[in-house]
Amino acid sequence: MMIQDRPPSAVKALPKLLIVEDDPGLQAQLKWAYEDFEVLIAGDRQTALALLRSEEPSVVTLDLGLPPDPDGTSEGFAVLDAIMALKPDTKVIVASGHGARESALRAIQQGAYDFYAKPVDIDALGLIVRRALHLHRIETENRQLAERAPEDNKVLGRMITGAPEMVKVARTIERVAGTNVSVMLLGASGTGKELLARGLHEASPRRQGAFVAINCAAIPENLLESELFGHEKGAFTGAVKTTEGKIEQASGGTLFLDEVGDIPFPLQVKLLRFLQERTIERIGGRRSIEVDTRIVCATHQNLEAMITDGRFREDLFYRLAEIVIRIPSLAERPGDAALLAKAFLTRFAAEMNPSVKGFAPDALAAIDAWTWPGNVRELENRVKRAVIMADGKLVTASDLDLAEPGEDDANPLNLKSAREATDRKMIRHALARSEGNISSTARLLGISRPTLYDLLKQYDLQH
Repeated sequence: MMIQDRPPSAVKALPKLLIVEDDPGLQAQLKWAYEDFEVLIAGDRQTALALLRSEEPSVVTLDLGLPPDPDGTSEGFAVLDAIMALKPDTKVIVASGHGARESALRAIQQGAYDFYAKPVDIDALGLIVRRALHLHRIETENRQLAERAPEDNKVLGRMITGAPEMVKVARTIERVAGTNVSVMLLGASGTGKELLARGLHEASPRRQGAFVAINCAAIPENLLESELFGHEKGAFTGAVKTTEGKIEQASGGTLFLDEVGDIPFPLQVKLLRFLQERTIERIGGRRSIEVDTRIVCATHQNLEAMITDGRFREDLFYRLAEIVIRIPSLAERPGDAALLAKAFLTRFAAEMNPSVKGFAPDALAAIDAWTWPGNVRELENRVKRAVIMADGKLVTASDLDLAEPGEDDANPLNLKSAREATDRKMIRHALARSEGNISSTARLLGISRPTLYDLLKQYDLQH
């Protein structure tokens, strides 16, 4: 039987690992320990930086004791600074001799990903290297996603997510976008309802028409009717010309009514008439105007309770809520806080502080731990502040101004419930970060694949 080689196109390129080490014996030992990497070896600064420029390795292991200062750390830190200046997204893992913890911490502050202690434990170092590669791949994919043009993501527009909860929302939007049904988005303030409404519009046949947004809570009650329906010249004092309302301006497109629960009760009757007849009358007008406008609305209020209290019309609710989509809070979207934070950092750094290249490990830990009561809007504001305040290349937890979560903030759970809640949260975070890949998720969690499958089944976490 003849065995044929795979064609060159079918051979997957191995990830590149640069080992900066001046000890020939250790060079050989490390080189043969990574069969799943293309290993590059450098024994000095000049060779290391030349390989960094030509080969662009994802991960670098760096011995701080390099010639001409093999017993010190000055040359190693010079190499680290050069790597961070040339390719700040490279994951650098520094070698720390016995009792040199201060050097390791200093290296982390200057942009290193992690450190390992000498003498080298090949298995432990291998785990650090592979985690670094996994993180590098995720960050690269997220950066590409953040830089991609909005039209490339026709479902969510400019929204970035890796959480199953938001993917489900996207699928619902994708299904209803091609229809003319009215859609109601329910969710807390700052969850991205307008962004989703715009994504729905851009995914619909009405994308060539206008997308008009109006915040019903931000306009005084006596002006809201004119804003929505327009007015004729002379209809009231100050009406010096005929003006189209937002409904008319959105004809052929989509009108987004944000905070629809704040529409005054008398005006709800007029809005209902428009939804039933698809015609409007401007204030002071005598003729009906046909309008082909799709309505997408949003609110953070409990409209069912408002209907019970007599503050919102039930018939209007059912006209507006032909399709209801509930938007999860940021705390209910495992992994999304870090994804969004990196996208915001890329944008704000380019605008306001180009020297900022990423987040320090303590900042990412703080982002993961925070509950984000203000949702995506709070995250965006904190990242903007952090980019402005950052002194170095990496944003730190102090730049984000996130307080440490206290024990008193925790819910009063028994031990079993607390353990299960923690397990669920960590599994969902890992699934989101590894984009659903079971093997990668298991590695992140430090467990075997069979154990992960058992936990997914035990906690009814769909995959």
